[in-house]
Amino acid sequence: MIVAIHQPHYLPWLRYIHKVASCDVFVVLDDVQYTKNGWQNRNRIKGPNGPFLLTVPVRDATFRPITEVEVDPQISWRQKHWKSMLLSYAKAPYFPRWRDAFEEIYTTEWTSLASLNLRVLEALIRAFGIQTRLVRSSEIGAAGQATERLINLCRRLGATQYLTGAFAAENHMDAAAFEGSGIGLRVQAWECPRYQQQFTGQGFSPELSAVDLLFNEGPRSLALLLGEARLPVRALAVSVH
Repeated sequence: MIVAIHQPHYLPWLRYIHKVASCDVFVVLDDVQYTKNGWQNRNRIKGPNGPFLLTVPVRDATFRPITEVEVDPQISWRQKHWKSMLLSYAKAPYFPRWRDAFEEIYTTEWTSLASLNLRVLEALIRAFGIQTRLVRSSEIGAAGQATERLINLCRRLGATQYLTGAFAAENHMDAAAFEGSGIGLRVQAWECPRYQQQFTGQGFSPELSAVDLLFNEGPRSLALLLGEARLPVRALAVSVH
């Protein structure tokens, strides 16, 4: 049973959704410290002038866990983001199919960033047809820090394998600890697939929010995500000194 773990992102990009689709249980790591200027409250979509950021305003977020980060009620952002969606995707072939689901998100008042991000993620996996089960780390209660916590979360869920991103594996993953835990460690191997986009005169823009693929390719989205990008999930070489 494969488990993957990642902080909640706003309008998560395709690599994130690929990871969700490649595991049996995906843990939304919502009780770790919020990262300023990261992807937890922003992501990119493609508009008439090229890719641009949509950012959810937050307040008093420094050094706080993501579960405690509040959306700033003093800044109007929902209408702006929805208008940006309409400007970018109103003519996309499959936007009408999921328009209502996403419009509901932007007509809902949000106080919790984590809850907003989870709702967006749930909408995306339903639209993509992904069957992965989502759980929140704040509801599991596994102790520990860094790799130790990841291992404990995996154990609580009965994981036999842990799927990690390549950056984490190469920069701050304690591979030896996983080796000793009896849980297999796998590294996500992914390349952005080529797919139809709007505003083709700008050329193809990779690494956008998953909505860009969904609204342009519809039912083909998951096959494109897993098919054209399906590379062998390579085992991580472990060297113990």
